[in-house]
Amino acid sequence: MKVSEIKRIGVFGGGGIIGSSWATYFLWKGFPVSVYDLDQKALTLSRERITRNLSYLTVKGILTQEAVVKALGRALFTQDIKEACHDVQFVQECGPENYDIKKSMVGALDQHGSPEALFASSTSGLLITEIAKDSRYPERCIGAHPYNPPHLIPLVEINKGERTNDETVQTAYDFYKVIGKEPIILKKEALGFISNRLQLALYREAIDIVLKGICSVEDVDKAVCFGPGLRFALMGPNLIFQLGGGTVGLKGLLSHVGPSIEMWWGDMAVWKKWPEGCRELLQEGVEKEMANRRPEEGRTTEEITLWRDDLLIKLLKLLNKI
Repeated sequence: MKVSEIKRIGVFGGGGIIGSSWATYFLWKGFPVSVYDLDQKALTLSRERITRNLSYLTVKGILTQEAVVKALGRALFTQDIKEACHDVQFVQECGPENYDIKKSMVGALDQHGSPEALFASSTSGLLITEIAKDSRYPERCIGAHPYNPPHLIPLVEINKGERTNDETVQTAYDFYKVIGKEPIILKKEALGFISNRLQLALYREAIDIVLKGICSVEDVDKAVCFGPGLRFALMGPNLIFQLGGGTVGLKGLLSHVGPSIEMWWGDMAVWKKWPEGCRELLQEGVEKEMANRRPEEGRTTEEITLWRDDLLIKLLKLLNKI
């Protein structure tokens, strides 16, 4: 399938935060979208979230009110999977992180949709080979993992299963690129993909230094946010180290600080199971952190989400991504 042939999109599992956000983005970009979920309450919530997301974009001067009305007019909310599959050329699956559920959605598209339609799973790290294992058309199945919220964060991680064909990967890459995303492609299948593996490697050390009494939960977040996080918004770790090396570049920097880094690695966390009591300790710590925030930055989850989105919009504009 060619990108130009993608005219209608299905968002399966559209009642969740990720599904609603994906639907928001596709509607924003002018596509008719079939939003499917088993539960009517989830669909009602999805409609509310999508409306709120699009209305927010009018407040930020990105969409007009007229554009929002037109976008909402392109949305079909349905509990009928057959209706959701009708005349869609691209499915963004956003169901729970469960192989059986995701397999059932692939099966529904096999049964009720076009064999040419692409199936893109928003899974955070499950294997596409397993998700597509029972499909009649595994060659059209890929992973397409976004970052939350998908209607604002540009990244999409594309990965293929053992039987995914290269044409599917390329079409998906080109499609996401055309609609303003920043897609990247895994060269081989891997649990957790790229960004989540990096994020969780950092988070394991973040947990460990709190458990060891080295610092508080709040200071972990400050260390990331006001240190490397500022640079991460502009460039990745390899380019950061390249600049850090000056005239000798990345290789020279790693040669210079290499022995010290090896000592740090020797002292860093390597556990692979959540330590006892860490969830409770982290929850208590993040609640203290939220209470210590300035009122204008928000102190509840809802307030902080809005504050985050406001700054994301500003940052995306600076980076010419919106």
